[in-house]
Amino acid sequence: MRLSQAFQPTLKEVPAEAQIASHRLMLRAGLVRQSSSGIYTWLPAGLRVLRNIANIVRQEQDRIGGQEILMPTVQSAELWRRSGRYDAYGPEMLRITDRQDREMLYGPTNEEMVTDLFGGTVKSYRELPKMLYHIQWKFRDEIRPRFGVMRGREFYMKDGYSFDLSYDDAVRSYYRIMLSYLKIFRRLGVQAVPMAADTGPIGGELSHEFLVLAPTGESEVFYDAGWDDIDWDSIGLDPQKEEDLQKLREIVKTTYSATDEKHDLSTWESVPEDRRRGGRGIEVGHIFYFGTKYTESMGVEVSGADGAPLHPHMGSYGIGVSRLVGAIIEASHDDAGIIWPEEVAPYRAALLNLRPGDELCDQLCESIYSRDPEGLLYDDRSDRAGVKFNDADLMGHPWQIIVGPRGAKAGMVELKHRATGERSELPLDEALVKLGLA
Repeated sequence: MRLSQAFQPTLKEVPAEAQIASHRLMLRAGLVRQSSSGIYTWLPAGLRVLRNIANIVRQEQDRIGGQEILMPTVQSAELWRRSGRYDAYGPEMLRITDRQDREMLYGPTNEEMVTDLFGGTVKSYRELPKMLYHIQWKFRDEIRPRFGVMRGREFYMKDGYSFDLSYDDAVRSYYRIMLSYLKIFRRLGVQAVPMAADTGPIGGELSHEFLVLAPTGESEVFYDAGWDDIDWDSIGLDPQKEEDLQKLREIVKTTYSATDEKHDLSTWESVPEDRRRGGRGIEVGHIFYFGTKYTESMGVEVSGADGAPLHPHMGSYGIGVSRLVGAIIEASHDDAGIIWPEEVAPYRAALLNLRPGDELCDQLCESIYSRDPEGLLYDDRSDRAGVKFNDADLMGHPWQIIVGPRGAKAGMVELKHRATGERSELPLDEALVKLGLA
């Protein structure tokens, strides 16, 4: 994309309504604009980030047998009455009456809808287990929306649902998905620690929330430094192997982690002092096992091996995709702007032409840009070099390819790594290899 043509309206001034870094930087870098209280329009660069995160989630969920569907945003109130949650959910639910006087709602979550879908199609134990998920917009009428996309009313979320024959099978699904989540967050470049959690309005008896460590987090967290030392990519746990899932359960059981709501001082004191870590956390995911709560209340059964009917065991698994955009920025920024992890960034690199109109600069930049027009943001504007440097740092591209008259004459470009600030002058061919553009 050529920046001269891009719809990426950056701001020089800090918006007065933005209280935290991610909100300020998302507005300044032209990722979102507020439409109404707690509701945002996603601009092209922000939408690219949103899609990148969603695709990583898809890849990892598909890897463990998840199957993607797409459920409606508007649901029937009757479904929620069958489960008993319609009146219990509270004012966060946006209730609607259509022109036929049917009571509807804008879905805050999808346990009822997916249970009804499952019950209408799956009839035998032979068809289990099943894991269905979708990535869809949700709405919860927060009493005090704030912090931009971190606590908005409309948000983009992955919610998944497992159906199993027994408690033991359901717990295996639970930890299989937990392992998938830990790998997702690793790929997103954030440290997310699973912590035992309350089940809230979804219900159930087993629940963990995933918190990204960041100074502006809403929850105070306490955890064993062992969580910092685990590389979920290289640890070698296979989500399809029973013994590896048991290893994960043992790690979760023996490596302390808790929010202030669940913090246990006596257990905390058993953690060696040099391994105690504390800070603030932003919730970016939440998983639940709730047994037969919904299949029983909604009358969903399958026939067992002996022919007798039984209620499948369920779990639900959420990841806040739009919230993660803010959480990643909270955990990865500096005074100059955003620092995107490479798999998340809207563009692989910013290509900065420091002298538009100079024949050699233009030729070299066009040659580089033609190699990946989708993955490069080409700053071809006639602005001063300082403006281009500032905007590139603000937008947070992992790399900057800097082309000036002196370097272009010698066939050299300068590379800047955004995360470290390291600069190096390289022959064009070497730079292209380093960026994977050769």
